[in-house]
Amino acid sequence: MKPLLIGIFSTISILTMAQSSVVNEAFLQSFADAFNAHDINAIMNAMTDDCVFQASAGPNVEGETFQGQAEVRKAFENVFKTFPDARWSNPRHLIVGDRGVSEWTFSGTKSDGTRVEVTGCDLFTFKNGKIAVKNSYRKNRIPK
Repeated sequence: MKPLLIGIFSTISILTMAQSSVVNEAFLQSFADAFNAHDINAIMNAMTDDCVFQASAGPNVEGETFQGQAEVRKAFENVFKTFPDARWSNPRHLIVGDRGVSEWTFSGTKSDGTRVEVTGCDLFTFKNGKIAVKNSYRKNRIPK
């Protein structure tokens, strides 16, 4: 399927799922699909207006924190700019109440040719059928 079509289907799936106040595994899979399609609009439609993204790296003990739609959008756009071929493979999802987790394998290539492949997970907090907090963790891997 062409990337544009994947993006359109991701957006439709997330909008449909977000209309419900209950988050399920299909919602998280749609969110993962939107990341793989680099569909920033579908990603942001799945998140609350006051969303928080805690990146796995940054100057603070919790990584770098981005708050609100504008900051979080810019952070995700920077990921796609840094890794134009970014991909999160083999996602597995678990939801309990208003919390969830997705495990994945990230792969991508920086513009200087550095290849990255690591396992990681996102811890989610949900509010009103959307993602309020996305807290990312990943294994650090020493380049060979």
